[in-house]
Amino acid sequence: MENISYKDAGVDINAGNNFVEAIKSDVKSTFDKNVIGGIGSFAGAYAMPSGYKEPVILSATDGVGTKLKLAIDSNRFDTVGIDLVAMCVNDLICNFGTPMFFLDYYATGHLVPQNAKTVVAGIAEGCRRGECALVGGETAEMPGMYSNDDFDLAGFAVGVAERSELDTLSNVKEGQTIIALPSSGIHSNGFSLVRKLFFEKLNMNLEDDFNGKPLIDTLLTPTRIYVKEFKANRDKIKALAHITGGGIIENLPRVLPNGMRAKIKKDNIRVLPIFEFMSQYVDSNEMFRTFNMGVGMILVVDKEDVESILANTDGYIIGEIVKGDKGVDLI
Repeated sequence: MENISYKDAGVDINAGNNFVEAIKSDVKSTFDKNVIGGIGSFAGAYAMPSGYKEPVILSATDGVGTKLKLAIDSNRFDTVGIDLVAMCVNDLICNFGTPMFFLDYYATGHLVPQNAKTVVAGIAEGCRRGECALVGGETAEMPGMYSNDDFDLAGFAVGVAERSELDTLSNVKEGQTIIALPSSGIHSNGFSLVRKLFFEKLNMNLEDDFNGKPLIDTLLTPTRIYVKEFKANRDKIKALAHITGGGIIENLPRVLPNGMRAKIKKDNIRVLPIFEFMSQYVDSNEMFRTFNMGVGMILVVDKEDVESILANTDGYIIGEIVKGDKGVDLI
């Protein structure tokens, strides 16, 4: 019997090594003064930032979901890395965590170095937007686990916060104003429903026109990252809610204490065209429980700070905090 190699089993070690070399410049572009060492060690090292009285380490992990299927089907890999970072760092800031560093996990049936490099370049771009360092990652080639063209992503973000700032529930009071920061699109939730509607029910194609451009352009628009807005306004923000799966209805209550309720004026929400289109085929309640509907991040602020926040962001008012059972009213 002839000897066989790892490559015969579907894993190309040389391709993996070449891939690591190819991504070094993208990874290094995210480094800040706190990164210790370079690429290639067994673990990434990051110095604890100074200036905190009682620093607390925060962590968040997420993926991109079946949005990846659209990237694979369209052979477009430049945006999903941004999505990966966004889903993690946007969660961190909701606990007043400043993102420090990020790690990724890329699993595939067959490593195509150029595709993987494009994905990692997107992750690096997400880290630059989120002002955190990409200090490590793992690339796993697993034939038999994934088909040749399929891959999956997972992301891990670590941040730091002041212990005294963690209890945002106690900051939320009756009479405060609810401000929406617009989303860039569907972001990275609900794509199983998106794919079923557009490609099974409506039999549309990736390149079909939607609002003057190919549909796939709208569907793959990367998730907006809100780190800079958080940093610029953190002293005036009482609470933040990242609007992901579950929409406003299920995410906003996560920052409300018992006895406080969010009163949202539905007509104030600047619903994006993609959601208006989908609403022709999906019940309104289902839309608001699945998608962000054009609102990517919600800020709760004192009334006296509203003008300042609006002048310093692209946010707009959608409601207020009232007394009542914890939850959301869309009126």
